[in-house]
Amino acid sequence: MSGETARVEGGAAPAPLAAAALRADCARCFGLCCVVPAFAASADFAIDKPAGRACPHLRDDFRCGIHATLRDRGFPGCTVFDCFGAGQQVSQVTFGGRNWRAEPRLAPQMFAVFPVMRDLHELLWYLTEAIALHPPGPRADELRAVQNQTARLTQATPDALLALDVAGHRRYVNDLLRQTSELVRSGLGGGAEYRGADLIGADLRGADLRGASLRGAYLIGADLRGVDLRGADLTGADLRGADLRGADLTGAIFLVQAQLDAARGDASTRLPPALSRPVHWPASASGGPGPARPPAPSRSRSGSRGGRGRPGRRRR
Repeated sequence: MSGETARVEGGAAPAPLAAAALRADCARCFGLCCVVPAFAASADFAIDKPAGRACPHLRDDFRCGIHATLRDRGFPGCTVFDCFGAGQQVSQVTFGGRNWRAEPRLAPQMFAVFPVMRDLHELLWYLTEAIALHPPGPRADELRAVQNQTARLTQATPDALLALDVAGHRRYVNDLLRQTSELVRSGLGGGAEYRGADLIGADLRGADLRGASLRGAYLIGADLRGVDLRGADLTGADLRGADLRGADLTGAIFLVQAQLDAARGDASTRLPPALSRPVHWPASASGGPGPARPPAPSRSRSGSRGGRGRPGRRRR
């Protein structure tokens, strides 16, 4: 359906997917995240692996053989990848429980469908949050309609999924998410604009970024100790190695678990209730914020994460 927003025509809109359906359930997946993406030997992955080839650590039962020691073994990139439940959807719904090992002929199509489904599930995650942020009214109704449309797309056949204009649908959804962000942040008096900003390694200790737009900002290795990020839009912000000790992220908009997993924090980091404290974070507070420093004027890069106007980001 190139050239138009992705749709599945006909049929009643399904009920919104439960939150559990948008969380990875590896026990019901055929190891797709261990096969489909390519790995490049780096700080994130200990080996090179071409796309479509199973990781050597993938066991016969489709579970990771080194899951408990991924970081120690040089695979932190695996620990921060989130399929938003797309793996089990493709494995159990789209392909009805048939797997690529038992039926190798399914592999090319199954592997091609997985990133499409991941895109759709990621959008569903953001739409669910956007609906919760909106007061009742026409805008909330529009968000629910798009959520239902997107949920319907996830039920499509493999051929239909591969024919979708997912990029067009994402652009449409992303615009709705941006409008939601502006509405929520306006209630906080607005905030600084750092969309797409290059804040790599920046010293932002103690800064007041409440209600700021950090959509797609590059915060790799930034010092965010003690920063007030309440109500800040973190859609697709790259938080790899960012220091969030003592930061207040309660009420942050469109923050996902993978972003936290990629960052550093401790017991003093305040999180939104829907997200979990990463297991590799220290269980106790380990350092103060130091003196407050406002963000310096920064170089801005157009668009959100990766310049593609996409909410969220991928690690592989």
